[in-house]
Amino acid sequence: MPESAARVGPGRVLALTYGFLTVAAGARSIVQLATRPEPALFAYCLSAFAACVYAVGTALVIQADHGRHRRLAVVACCAEIVGVIAVGALSLAIPRWFPDATVWSQFGQGYGNVPAILPVLALWWQSKTGPAQTEPT
Repeated sequence: MPESAARVGPGRVLALTYGFLTVAAGARSIVQLATRPEPALFAYCLSAFAACVYAVGTALVIQADHGRHRRLAVVACCAEIVGVIAVGALSLAIPRWFPDATVWSQFGQGYGNVPAILPVLALWWQSKTGPAQTEPT
């Protein structure tokens, strides 16, 4: 039985990175929203949203060997790219909306720009692990 693409090499690194960002963005937003939401409620809610996107991304990268999951993974990566670009641009254009950083502000600069690079790498990995498997109907 062939091994899942998410369990070897780059697939494993992608799954672990998505998992790490899920925990990092989620924990950060929970602490910020629970302890002091006033200074940057919008930014903290965006971090919580990003954590949800990363949780979905983690699950989809792990399950991407199956046709439907592979297609959903591509959609999720594209949504992630749009989010990183939109929040990154807004954080530079209207910095008062982001008095505290989010995982996607300044294109993920606080996280070593990994949030900007990760969805591109995930899409690349999806294309390298073979065509989507068709599911029986």
